[in-house]
Amino acid sequence: MSTFNGLPLHILLNHFVVVLGPLAAILAILCVVWPAARRRLIWPVLLLAVGTLVLTPMTTTAGVWLAARVGRPSPILINHEQLGSTLIYIIAALAGTVALLAAVHVRLERGVEVRGTLHAAVAVLVLIAAVATLVQTYRVGDSGARAAWGNVTSSAA
Repeated sequence: MSTFNGLPLHILLNHFVVVLGPLAAILAILCVVWPAARRRLIWPVLLLAVGTLVLTPMTTTAGVWLAARVGRPSPILINHEQLGSTLIYIIAALAGTVALLAAVHVRLERGVEVRGTLHAAVAVLVLIAAVATLVQTYRVGDSGARAAWGNVTSSAA
């Protein structure tokens, strides 16, 4: 199904990815820098990251369907498609690193010793994946908005 209630499914799904991906990234950063937040939020953050990982290829597939119906693709639409096709890898990195952080968290909660270098390495990987998620989600969303709206502005003449 590539439409829902008459709207292209891509238009609906991208709102989930644009909200859930950055939310997972911001909360992952919070879990890295604040242990009390990690104790409360690590599982919801992992769920958000995995949920976004599931929604991202669905959004991309719906976008491919929509692009095929637009006609001759413009350079800005091609740029959006190229940027969008990379997002799955970055979201996968976020989900994977948050899963590693959850594993470290479980070990720490059980009183199992975790080497400081391992904990630091996982923390750095989560931070890199989270920042990459924020940046790439912005780039994909911005290019999609430009492809859809072009030079239309909201200011009145």
